[in-house]
Amino acid sequence: MYKINENYLKLPGSYLFSNIAKKVAAYKEANPQKDVISLGIGDVTQPLCPAVIDAMHKAVDEMADGTTFHGYAPDLGYEFLRSAIRDNDYKARGVDIALDEIFVSDGAKSDSGNIGDIFAENNRIAVCDPVYPVYVDTNAMSGRTGEYLPEQEKWSNVIYMPCTKATNFAPELPKETPDIIYLCFPNNPTGSTITKAQLQEWVDYANKVGAVIIYDAAYEAYISEDDVPHSIYECDGAKTCAIELRSFSKNAGFTGTRLGFTVIPKELESNGVKLNALWARRHGTKFNGAPYIIQRAGEAVYSEAGKAQTKEQVAYYMNNAKVIMEGLKSAGFHVSGGVNAPYVWLETPDGMTSWDFFDHLLANANIVGTPGSGFGPSGEGYFRLTAFGTYENTLKAIERIKAL
Repeated sequence: MYKINENYLKLPGSYLFSNIAKKVAAYKEANPQKDVISLGIGDVTQPLCPAVIDAMHKAVDEMADGTTFHGYAPDLGYEFLRSAIRDNDYKARGVDIALDEIFVSDGAKSDSGNIGDIFAENNRIAVCDPVYPVYVDTNAMSGRTGEYLPEQEKWSNVIYMPCTKATNFAPELPKETPDIIYLCFPNNPTGSTITKAQLQEWVDYANKVGAVIIYDAAYEAYISEDDVPHSIYECDGAKTCAIELRSFSKNAGFTGTRLGFTVIPKELESNGVKLNALWARRHGTKFNGAPYIIQRAGEAVYSEAGKAQTKEQVAYYMNNAKVIMEGLKSAGFHVSGGVNAPYVWLETPDGMTSWDFFDHLLANANIVGTPGSGFGPSGEGYFRLTAFGTYENTLKAIERIKAL
């Protein structure tokens, strides 16, 4: 008799955003006349920029010609895209990353879950609290998190690093020693950041205790302050302790086309085994690569036109964040984030729980956000709003909130 992976049975309920979708669907069915505005799930709303569309059309034409047709992509991704990534995301910032340290994929979400394949089950993870649910959920599926403790809304074998108002929503070095540390800056869900000096402390700590940092830099394009690093490899010693995840979803609108990459330096090793080689083996066996058309689209993001056009899109969303921040502050809410990230983190009013506030906003303002408690125990009493809506809907939503 075949057997299932019983770690899946330990997962509590369903995925956060699935719960939200079900609640919203039920509300819309019961109230079809209501104009519901979503400032919840972090999906973009602006179309792909012209430079990207032009590159995709050209690539489609190539695929229609037998002399320029492309089949399976190379294991690591096409060199034209990896070269563009190396030159623009790293070399331009004074960071030396080799082409064979860059692995193109179908998105950072996939890589953040799949990266666990190269680590043993008995590694102990440390995560920020609150945190993007994928980090914990995928480790639970792999058997690293122990048992779920519903009364605490925590896993028994996870080291939680509270990110609270007292710490400016950034984690402090853990008191227990982890094997794998997940960091995400600019942060999802809080929108917080740390300085290069603060990130250097994490790199030094990881090298000292023999831990590996999985650094999610999916929102680096939204950084506006000079002392906030765009890559962990800007820190000394990071190449011996860190893996970096990147995405085209939020900086260039690829949520519907799917493209990302992971960087694993060849200096990173455990007991003489290089993680770069392990990931290359895993990548070549279990992933056929993002399609040629999509990789050409990614290359176009780095063209002069692509850079200018995607910069405009980022500015569009950050203007939405400004509207949300200023509107909520004028309405008496306590808010943070929204400066280096497209997320605004607000305290729920009058001691309301995160889910109570969700229901309150949906029923009385027809607005969808994300309950902070869905990101972890320290998220209780907080709520995330995203700047990824349209400008018109963002204005409308804030006026509705101010009218409550």
